[in-house]
Amino acid sequence: MEALWTNYRWAVILVALAVIGFLMSAYVVNEEEQIVVVRTGEPVRTVNTPSGQSEAGLYFRVPIIESVRTIEKRVLDLEMTDEEVLSNDQQRLLVNAYARFRIVDPIRMVERAGTTEGVRVALEPILNSALRQELGRRTFAAMLTAERGSALANVRENLDREARQYGAEVIDVQIKRTDLPEGRPLESAFQRMESDREREARTIRAQGTRDARIIRAEADAEAARIYAEAFGKDGNFYDFYRAMQSYEQSFARGEGRGESSIILSPENEYLRQFRGQR
Repeated sequence: MEALWTNYRWAVILVALAVIGFLMSAYVVNEEEQIVVVRTGEPVRTVNTPSGQSEAGLYFRVPIIESVRTIEKRVLDLEMTDEEVLSNDQQRLLVNAYARFRIVDPIRMVERAGTTEGVRVALEPILNSALRQELGRRTFAAMLTAERGSALANVRENLDREARQYGAEVIDVQIKRTDLPEGRPLESAFQRMESDREREARTIRAQGTRDARIIRAEADAEAARIYAEAFGKDGNFYDFYRAMQSYEQSFARGEGRGESSIILSPENEYLRQFRGQR
């Protein structure tokens, strides 16, 4: 053994150094990972990024000088704790939401946030603020309709705009639960919603009544104008028209009119229109 060491000492040392150098420089990149190689604190290249040319596999770095940052390539979750939000109709709501994002620019992420956890820490207050701002524009009832989808789309757009500066892309924002705070009965919220709807209904009825009066007044004015033009052209027609109205009120039967008889002489002046006299 001693003779073997004496004869092949340098070869063994070289092989050992080669093995150590290989272990220190080689690294394996998995499909669900992306790598940023950092040299003296500055990112110099990437591996297996969404828009990059390199793929997963075996790679090498310069030992000691270069270090490797491993970043998730998969979609990540940003969980939001229950937050109290004031809606447009002054309802205090407990909102629990989450966002899904992924890292699309790992170099910017390393420079701005350092790690994916740093991205979460940076985006959480932004998500909170965007939800407060967007839900504050809408009523509690609106959050139970399709309008909820447009509100979340606006939140996602605003959050994605801020996430880009950290190298992230926001894919989706969803609300898991929207509840009333403990200690406030649900009935009181429904009563407030009912009062709001009744107030809206009264406003609509008042507007309808106003519009009906305006239309009726305009129609009466137009009818009066037509009558005035007709009566002005033919005075006899006016006498005939007024006589027909009087006959209708005197002789026609209808609701609220009792049984009665009127005895008149055929030569009575009141019946001259029946006789065709002017």
